[in-house]
Amino acid sequence: MADRPLKQLGGKTPLEAADIPNMDRAARDGIAGMVKTVPDGFTPASDVANMSIFGYDPAKYYSGRGPLEAANMGVKLEKNDVAFRCNLVTVMDGVMKDFTAGHISDAEAASLIKHIDENLGTKDIKFYPGVSYRHLTIIKGGPVDIKYTPPHDITGKPIEDYLPKGNGEDLIRGLMRDSVALLADHPVNKKRIQQGKSPADMIWLWGQGKAPALPLFKKKYGKTGSVITAVNLIKGIGRLIGLDVVDVPGATGYFDTNYAGKAEYAVKSLKKHDFVLVHVESPDEAGHMGNIREKIRAIENFDKFVVGGVMDSMKEDYRVMVLPDHPTPIELKTHSGDPVPFLIYGSGIKPDDIRVYNEKEVSRSKLKVAAGHKLLEKLFN
Repeated sequence: MADRPLKQLGGKTPLEAADIPNMDRAARDGIAGMVKTVPDGFTPASDVANMSIFGYDPAKYYSGRGPLEAANMGVKLEKNDVAFRCNLVTVMDGVMKDFTAGHISDAEAASLIKHIDENLGTKDIKFYPGVSYRHLTIIKGGPVDIKYTPPHDITGKPIEDYLPKGNGEDLIRGLMRDSVALLADHPVNKKRIQQGKSPADMIWLWGQGKAPALPLFKKKYGKTGSVITAVNLIKGIGRLIGLDVVDVPGATGYFDTNYAGKAEYAVKSLKKHDFVLVHVESPDEAGHMGNIREKIRAIENFDKFVVGGVMDSMKEDYRVMVLPDHPTPIELKTHSGDPVPFLIYGSGIKPDDIRVYNEKEVSRSKLKVAAGHKLLEKLFN
């Protein structure tokens, strides 16, 4: 959700330009500050930032993105297993055209990943279908220290300069290269081309790691909780720390997600648990696309249906915290590690002098949290 000032918006950010009465009200009647969710030396990725928001120090616990997605998919990693995130992507003339393969459907993607596994899988290499373009590859004894680039960082760029590098690169590059011929003639892609859609014509392996060891949330914070998201890696963190994963019908991780349903299920979850984390992906997707209009619309939908839906439904004492996991600036079309604005509103909170919720206004606050994993304690305490 966080961004940088845009000349197209008269020097405002999408958050400043958006109509967000609920977040503004919460900022006015609560407290706000800036938090650094991505520690120095880490890539500003969703897994790192969200681990901080869950209250776990990435410097101590982070081992890679792939293992988090494996945890959500119920794929148990053995001691020697290395899990890779496996994207279905669209590459044209050697250029990364679309890191989502046109937001391919689950059913189409499952057919393609099954085909890849049947032809490239071995007793030591296994491909697992996930959601849309997001999938999983497990390699026994696979390379851990190989340098990778997330495909969403190279939209519009030649892929040759960003292929995996380091010890084990031949294996990983070989799998990626061999996938091209396998996907080219698949009926799913032929049909997508006929329909004018982007074909999923290559796999992209990245985000590797081994199984992490995370202490349970209840043991660490003395509270029970749940997580609501359409994104596997965030579900995976939740499962690893013992939170309930609540599936919301129509939650897609895209612009058409069921915003209102997320709020409804969050309120229901709080009848059982102390805490719920609700994650919405759509502003991030708009940022990657460089789509200002969709980003503003996504922020407004989040404010109206999620933040407003929770605040209007809660009758007893409660607190709500709102923040982006990281910026996805329109001008960059990828993540940045800049600090992000947060607000805390509700029972026992005495208002500060911040009147509205956006990057510029909240940056005036004296409240600065340098270590993102300590922010959750402020919500609780």
